[in-house]
Amino acid sequence: MAEVDKIPSSLEDNLVHNATNATAKIPATPEGMAVAYGSLLIMALLPIFFGAFRSVKHQKEQKESGEKPETMTQKDAAMFPLIASAALFGLYVFFQTFSKEYINLLVTGYFFFLGVLALCHLMSPVISSLVPAAIPNIPFHLRFSKGNDEDKTDVIDYKFTSHDIFCLICCSVVGAWYLKEKHWIANNLFGLAFAVNGVELLHLNNVVTGCILLGGLFVYDIFWVFGTNVMVFVAKSFEAPIKLVFPQDILEKGIAANNFAMLGLGDIVVPGIFIALLLRFDNSLQRNSKTYFYSTFIAYIAGLAVTMFVMHVFKHAQPALLYLVPACLGTPMIVAILKGDLTALFQYEDHPSDEKSIKEPANSEVTSAPTTKIPLKVKKDK
Repeated sequence: MAEVDKIPSSLEDNLVHNATNATAKIPATPEGMAVAYGSLLIMALLPIFFGAFRSVKHQKEQKESGEKPETMTQKDAAMFPLIASAALFGLYVFFQTFSKEYINLLVTGYFFFLGVLALCHLMSPVISSLVPAAIPNIPFHLRFSKGNDEDKTDVIDYKFTSHDIFCLICCSVVGAWYLKEKHWIANNLFGLAFAVNGVELLHLNNVVTGCILLGGLFVYDIFWVFGTNVMVFVAKSFEAPIKLVFPQDILEKGIAANNFAMLGLGDIVVPGIFIALLLRFDNSLQRNSKTYFYSTFIAYIAGLAVTMFVMHVFKHAQPALLYLVPACLGTPMIVAILKGDLTALFQYEDHPSDEKSIKEPANSEVTSAPTTKIPLKVKKDK
């Protein structure tokens, strides 16, 4: 009887053992790690390169339209690491206190709408060009205002076309895929869209502001990765497209792989907006070269490669900004010293302040006022 009882027990142990092996992550092979790290490196470079050139176009459009851009001030740059720290620790407390499922459910819905809009903004020119000519491109104007005729203000003033609607439908399909499967490819599509839009639309007005921002986040990244386990815990618990991932076991399991290497979008967007600023500085010099952009872009590649190498050697998450910030700040400074552009680099502004642009015309009008005398005719009495 005892031997009969051992059979179900042995069978149950085998089933549990097989189920565990089926769901366990396959250890990363050297080839798989090389593919994963190489893919992350390429995915990090694409948003910076294309986002930087899109930022030049965006800046030109702002100047032509007379739009006053919202740029980050030096005070904002100094406060940003503190605000980011409070948000990060708040998420950590939430995940420790409440169920991850409910938090991620809210976050997923929020990032679904943001991701679809970001992907539409990125892919609209491409998808519109692929729409057959037989489909008419009908313009629409959505306008919602409040107040009377004299005090009327526009709450919504948005122009779009039927091709944009088609693009929205296509991007919504990707969003539905992300909602249902949380697949890593859908995650990366949203992540790349966020990164490109961030580099394009978030403008640092000058190099000083960029140095303050990067310097503050340099300390922030080191503290939260090496000083605590908060950032790593939140990154693994937070199911949102705020990171790029690539499986290290893709050679063994294909697109169903689940052993991921990851890179946060902050490690792309923050250096990216500074590199985009350097591209706009290159254009302001009018030398038909992009020395500062390409040299810092290459330095970013080297810094990210060092990050991945150290992570592979020590088998521990690394604060990428520990290596990226010195590379991205040191390179343009050295180039500026060698080329004699250090003063011009620190004086450059995307959008000069109103005080500088108003003072000179005002003075010139006063000094150049006409002082000609008007002749008077006196009528003589006869």
